[in-house]
Order: sequence, then C-alpha cells, then structure tokens
Amino acid sequence: MRAMRAEQFIGYNGLKLVELPRPAVTDGKVLVRITAAGVTPLDHTILSGQFHGVKAPLVLGNEGAGAVEEGGGTDYPAGSRVMFFGAYGVFEDGTYSEWVAVRKEDLCLIPDNVDDVSAAGIPVAYLTAQVALTRAGFRAGKTVMAPAIGGSIGNAVTQVARALGAKHAISSTTNHAKAQQAKALGFNEVIDTSLEGLADGVRRITGGYGADIVIDGIGGEVLSESLGALALEGSVTTLGYSASRKTTIDVTNLIGRQASIRGLNMFAQPKAAITEAWSVIVSLLKSGAIKPIVAKNFRLADAAEALRYLIEERPFGRVILTI
Repeated sequence: MRAMRAEQFIGYNGLKLVELPRPAVTDGKVLVRITAAGVTPLDHTILSGQFHGVKAPLVLGNEGAGAVEEGGGTDYPAGSRVMFFGAYGVFEDGTYSEWVAVRKEDLCLIPDNVDDVSAAGIPVAYLTAQVALTRAGFRAGKTVMAPAIGGSIGNAVTQVARALGAKHAISSTTNHAKAQQAKALGFNEVIDTSLEGLADGVRRITGGYGADIVIDGIGGEVLSESLGALALEGSVTTLGYSASRKTTIDVTNLIGRQASIRGLNMFAQPKAAITEAWSVIVSLLKSGAIKPIVAKNFRLADAAEALRYLIEERPFGRVILTI
C-alpha cells in the first residue's frame, strides 16, 4: 500500500512516499480503507522533531475517514463508512496511508449527510471541542470564547457551543479578511484583533461580563490575553501551542476573578468521555447544527505541501488529504 512516511523528523523534506505491507487484522482491530485523512498542526510538530516520545520512521495522521474492509463484526459490517481518532500517527503508523488497522473502540459511523472528506476533519476538532467544553462545566446560557475562528479548534468549539445553547459563542482572528469570511459564514461574534484587543472585544460583545469558558488551542500571547477576558470564576482550558509554548501571564487576572486555568490532553481521556462526546457530535451533525469547513484537499503524494499550506498559509477551515 502507498503511505506518506516521515523517514526523519527534519521538516517537510522528511516525508517520503513509500510502499508498505497492508496491515494485518488482529483481535480488537478493524481494517479500514482510508479515503481521506485530516492534516493537523500536531503532524507538523512531530515532523519538526518537537514532540517527545515518537520515533521515525512513522506514517503521520491521527484522524481519518474510510470504509471498513474486514474485522468490524456486526457493529461495523464491511463497507460501513467510519471516521476515527487515536494515537495513530503519533505512537503507531497513522492515516497518511491507504489502509489502517483501527481499534474498534475508536470508530464512529459517519452520518449519511456527511461526505468522507468532511468526515476526515471531524474527529480531532469536534471531539476536542466537546470534551473540553464538558470538562469546563459548559451548559446552555454560558458564554464561551475560543480564539482563531479559521482554525480547527476555534471553529469547532464556536460551532458546538452555539449549537448547545451558549449565550455567546465568541472567536477571533488576526486577519481582517478572515473576519469578513467568518461573518459571511454566519459567525457573527468574531473579534478582529487587528482592530481591538481580545479582552476588549469579549467585554464589548458581552456587555462587560466576560467569558465563562475559554478554550484556547493557540497558546503564546493569545493564552495570556484570554485570561484578561474571563468573567468572575471563569476558566481557561489550554490545549495547543501553535503560536508558542511559552507566555507571560498577569496573575491578577486569575486572582481578582477567582479564575482557573487547566490543560487538556486528548490522548489521556477515558474512553467513556470520548464515547459521550461522539454521541453529542453525531447528533449535531445529523441535525445540521454543526458543519465542518474544508479549506482545501490535497493528494496523498502532496502531503508535505498540504502541511506547508496549513502551517504557513493558515487557511480558514480544514486541510484534507484524499487517498
């Protein structure tokens, strides 16, 4: 089978198209023919040699969509369209390939109203969004802010929070054109940080109240600024560092508001939390309340260019490999 494998963790040039044996089906695993794979910042982090504990050579990609070939039993009979997320592409070979042996508990049936390309960009973003909101104590009527409306986490959190009854579902962008694009797509509570500060924008939209919950997938100064946007007893969940792994915070933003900050590692979540999150996400997908946005598709052989496009061009929406 064809696969795009990181032969070395040296950046884009480390990815090579190789021929590998099709994975064998063992107990508890299902052979899935991959039709599309999501491209994520984590893939770039690994390829750049900045993720601890991974070893080359490694086929990247920790989310994907495809069709069950064998091993799915009655739950996932042959031909079933499925999507999944897991440690694939991190601690074992992933979805930048034609076939993957997937743990059965990681699979989710793709709703009929969702195509495979869109489905490939659902698992990481929307599972993370739902798990993060749940852990933060979200309920209808809360105010939520998730920076970077064009990014996978910012967009997914904003959509899920809005669909589940948030009083405000706020996001941001540093780019005026993206702010206009977001508005055209129906995201009406987006702060253009080229025109005003993040905290100022949140206060404006909420009439001075602030955000009960911030889900930050960016890190760096965005995390620091997010603390200033919190409401009394609000919380920030940090789960990404595409802007930077380091920042400086004003502790009075936490002390004065009796606020909190926590981290989220999706690889450490209990299976029950993932199952519950899938249930919510699938229901919202079927109803049309949430809808993944795909910016661009690339062929498998162009995976390096797909990653470069994601990291350097920062498109509005997901980048997908079609296999």
